[in-house]
Amino acid sequence: MTPEELNAARGRIVPDVAAGGLRVLFCGINPSLTTAVTGHHFAHPGNRFWPVLHRSGFTPRQLRPAEQGELLGLGLGITNVVARATARADELDAEEFRAGGAALTAKVERLAPQWLAVVGITAYRTAFGEPKARIGPQDRTIGGARVWALPNPSGLNAHWTVRTMAEEYARLREAVPDRPGS
Repeated sequence: MTPEELNAARGRIVPDVAAGGLRVLFCGINPSLTTAVTGHHFAHPGNRFWPVLHRSGFTPRQLRPAEQGELLGLGLGITNVVARATARADELDAEEFRAGGAALTAKVERLAPQWLAVVGITAYRTAFGEPKARIGPQDRTIGGARVWALPNPSGLNAHWTVRTMAEEYARLREAVPDRPGS
């Protein structure tokens, strides 16, 4: 990707990978510019989402971002708190996160996943006004969906390794039924 292509991707909206009745709807902070150029979630080479998803047991093999559509057959999906693409999450302000939280709530109520897994504790805290939230299951439910806050898989989140993130994602995996609707 050229710098021009990346710059032209600022503000783009990347379609969700989602359907009604999922086991888990994973929710990123917002799309990266790489994701906006490719149209594939968690596409930046430094993002660890795909290896972590596999190592935690959610996928039978490590998927590539271009294979994101295969998640639906596993009862999994992807959306974002804030829809617009930026180079870094710190380009988003608190108001944008709160508005994203409201839009996400409406989406979860409509799609009715069993779990909403927000990958980024700071995004979760800001979007839902829960400043003391910690990684793990939350008390909040949204439209019947239970909520789990997970570590952000960005390569910038250096204090979480692939191993420690996979362990946390596996905690969620153990709480999720094997089949959609079960």
